[in-house]
Amino acid sequence: MTIPYQIINLGLKALALGPKLSLSLASANPKRASARTLRRILRRARNTVYGREHHFSAILKARNPEQLFRLYEKSVEASGFEAFRPYVERHKKGESNVLIPGKPLMYATTSGTTSQPKWIPISDVYMKGVYKNMTRVWMDNFSRLRPKWLSGGLVISVAKVVEGYAEDGTIFGSVSGVTAREVPGFVRDKFVTPSEVYDISDYTARYYTMMRLAIARSVTFLVAPNPSTILELIHNADEFYDDYVTDIENGTLSEKFEISEEIRAALSKYIRPDHERAEFLRKVKAEHPHPTIKDWWPEFQFLSSWKCGNTAIAAAKVQEALPECCCYQELGFFASECRFGLVLDQGLDTTLFPQYHYYEFVEECDLENPNPRFWRLHELKQGKRYRIYVTTLSGLYRYNMNDLVEVNGYHGKTPKIHMVQKVDGIVSITGEKLYEKQFIDAVRQTEKETGIKVNFFIGFAVPEESHYDFYYEFEDLKVRRSKAAMFTQIVDSHLKEMNIEYKSKRESNRLKEPQAHILRKNAYDLFKKISLKEGARDGQFKLVMLLQDKRRQRWMKSLSED
Repeated sequence: MTIPYQIINLGLKALALGPKLSLSLASANPKRASARTLRRILRRARNTVYGREHHFSAILKARNPEQLFRLYEKSVEASGFEAFRPYVERHKKGESNVLIPGKPLMYATTSGTTSQPKWIPISDVYMKGVYKNMTRVWMDNFSRLRPKWLSGGLVISVAKVVEGYAEDGTIFGSVSGVTAREVPGFVRDKFVTPSEVYDISDYTARYYTMMRLAIARSVTFLVAPNPSTILELIHNADEFYDDYVTDIENGTLSEKFEISEEIRAALSKYIRPDHERAEFLRKVKAEHPHPTIKDWWPEFQFLSSWKCGNTAIAAAKVQEALPECCCYQELGFFASECRFGLVLDQGLDTTLFPQYHYYEFVEECDLENPNPRFWRLHELKQGKRYRIYVTTLSGLYRYNMNDLVEVNGYHGKTPKIHMVQKVDGIVSITGEKLYEKQFIDAVRQTEKETGIKVNFFIGFAVPEESHYDFYYEFEDLKVRRSKAAMFTQIVDSHLKEMNIEYKSKRESNRLKEPQAHILRKNAYDLFKKISLKEGARDGQFKLVMLLQDKRRQRWMKSLSED
């Protein structure tokens, strides 16, 4: 029997009551909540190798929150993943009580600053006590903003739950995949893309299968961390629309794509002939030669995906494809390392959960200071930008996320934040410290002034030649080099207006004139495919729009018309 969505919403509300009350109490006094959370984390890990080496037991003797914060800062150096790698390696080989009591439940793998990926430990207590409770608040938020979000099918775009195993047999894979698996059964029953889809290794085949199953239903909810994934689904639907209609009518999964017999067999129970749906999709295409989400899913209610930072460009394109009834909600500050918080309204700002994480911050103006001041959550100022550090119940202590966030508003008395950019989106050749956001804004302003539209763009620092290379995929494929050079000159002038150091370096000729390069059609999709082939993970693919990266510049150059 199908449970009415109204009943499910009531169930979700009941499940969220406890976690929402906990958040409300913590947000009313973030200083007290931060101190309690830090004590809980240190107390739990005080007898681990890391806890003994960093004197957690002594820190816990602090008599008040201020002393606790100072002792912790003095005893534990703020650092990135490489400082944790030796401890993680010990866990991976089977050793217990290294970073956390016992061993990790799993590892989330993600790209690191070195050629070796980061293996982020996820503890059992973090998965069950933090992720699970936050997911309950998250789903209740969907019900509150769009009560009909469960009236149709749900598409959950996640990576593989199990990608492999550490030496001791502990799995590594996707935290989002595990999270999706842990949602209540009465919600999971509405998933239209089963987990087997994400085991398809071929990039095109996976997207085809995902859309084959999704477009066959009236979908009302979709979550995909990166909006580029949604654009890829739209592009896939445009390319293979007639194949979908044929498959849906016949109850098949096209043989054009490389999908193992084992996966085809697992998916067969989800595939049935549906002549009525096939006819509907034919009528849609007759009315709209290039149909999109608002055409094939006119009742689509809710999209959860990133909109901040360097995903804003793709997000704006996705927004155009949505029906008016849809709420497009920012996914929030969510990373492999931890789930910092949730967006609980229709804005862009993440509500932090001080009862689950201990947060620290360094102000933007202090980033290059070798001994910066660290600010606590309750000390943050409206409108200020900070780099964020986090301590978790999964064995990360004063961990540098390398993300620049901005404070905007409050939940209770706790500041809310949104992502601005990665700190490594700040590039400098001769001391100009050019920001990714400045580059994006300069291109957007130039588009408005010239009327020349750009589908995709990216900049690379070339320190050997003391200039920047700017690559553009123009909407008008007839744009030639002379017009691209003119476009770049205007971008350059806007960068001078935005960044006084850039202006100074350009006018003194310490920084040479930026060079324009024209990209082939669909350069972004082609670049993403190269990145995935080289080991990037689909759900985590985030392209910084301003880089100093020779390898990725070589890939981009291969897609240019030079």
